[in-house]
Amino acid sequence: MTDLPLAQSFHRKGDWHGDAETVLLDYDGRFLRRKKLVTEAGRAFVVDLPQTTSLDDGDALVLSDGTLIEVKAAGEEVLSVTGPLLPQLAWHIGNRHTPCQIAADRLVIQRDPVIRHMLEHLGATVTEEIAPFTPEGGAYGHGRTHSHEHVHTAHDHSHGHGHSHDHSHDHSHDHGHSHDHPHDHDHDHGPDHAL
Repeated sequence: MTDLPLAQSFHRKGDWHGDAETVLLDYDGRFLRRKKLVTEAGRAFVVDLPQTTSLDDGDALVLSDGTLIEVKAAGEEVLSVTGPLLPQLAWHIGNRHTPCQIAADRLVIQRDPVIRHMLEHLGATVTEEIAPFTPEGGAYGHGRTHSHEHVHTAHDHSHGHGHSHDHSHDHSHDHGHSHDHPHDHDHDHGPDHAL
């Protein structure tokens, strides 16, 4: 592999200009450190980055001869999620550490039958598609780990309700760790609301 051109650096989208060959990579394929790739034009090269890196659609790898190779998000199996309460659905997806692409009218996740069942149970309409998957940045993007790096999208405990009470409780999540934190919420619970 060492006699192939090497890509040991890259530019983020918007930080480069000019002509470039392209390489198609799915979401998992864009998380790499050292790997042999082939451009759409058939040129083989080796990515040899100093550390494992999450590349985004539109980033460009730089070959040793200065050639730019633009990273394009390949089509892959995804689920398109629609429904009346997208913020709530996004919270449930984020709470399970699932990377999520957010659009104004839908959410897109990788195919996962367990998450699909949960979303349908919550009233979402879930459609299978083959499409590029480019989830939100932050922890999902440049800081992601291969297993699970995540963002909690809605750990804001201010509920805009009417009576105030102090309590400390333990939030246990599906992901094997809990965090205990005391806090004040304002709640306006009707007589039928149980905590």
